[in-house]
Amino acid sequence: MTPRLAMTPQLAMTPRAAMTPLEEIAHIAEVPIEVEVQLDRRWMKLSEILALEVGSVIEMHRSAGENIDVFIGSRLAAFGEIVIIENTMGVRITDFNIER
Repeated sequence: MTPRLAMTPQLAMTPRAAMTPLEEIAHIAEVPIEVEVQLDRRWMKLSEILALEVGSVIEMHRSAGENIDVFIGSRLAAFGEIVIIENTMGVRITDFNIER
């Protein structure tokens, strides 16, 4: 049995050349994909990790205001900055990683 792609009548009649990129992937647009935002990474010695306690501060290498990494499906896809909207933290995309 061959799986069939669900298409709306409008998309089924649209010539492929006239479709926008979003229309071309409409049949998979609702697939959930993990998005991970990474502030920074750092290597620590086991002794440093064992010395951590409530209130400890782990010093990172990035400076405040520097872009953070946005991974989509475990691949670096974009860069952004942290924003606070009311009581919620988010990421404003500032650039996309165009390297393959």
